[in-house]
Amino acid sequence: MTDTQRLHPTGRLVPDELDEAMVRAVVDAFYARARRDEVVGPVFNRVIAPEDWPAHLDKIADFWSSMLLGTGRYMGRPMPRHIAIPELADTHFQRWLTLFRMTVEELCPPAVAALFVERAETIGNNFRIRIAQFRGEDPRQLKLMRAGTAL
Repeated sequence: MTDTQRLHPTGRLVPDELDEAMVRAVVDAFYARARRDEVVGPVFNRVIAPEDWPAHLDKIADFWSSMLLGTGRYMGRPMPRHIAIPELADTHFQRWLTLFRMTVEELCPPAVAALFVERAETIGNNFRIRIAQFRGEDPRQLKLMRAGTAL
């Protein structure tokens, strides 16, 4: 372990630059961008009422804090809510990953951005598999999705 990393409760190394303030900055910047986006914006804006955004952002910050910093603040179950969105498709997940990568690369040092992207790719692909299963589709037909930078 170097002097620029610390140990996550799971045993993974976490860059020292990654803290609660950075998690919150990423969440706020990403969702501000995503809500304006022509592909994912309509989905977010239909599912989450304007007055519910502050609480939703708090919940998402808790999610990422738990995922990356091991804080354990998030106790929700995001899958059922995402399964309940009938229009969710690979187009939305690819755009989400692309916008997310753009955001973290703008705001975070490279090691932190890479950690966020790796986690986002894992989450996105897991969601795609579970949604396909729920819809009665064969998830083995899905190709692994990566966070691109081209829009």
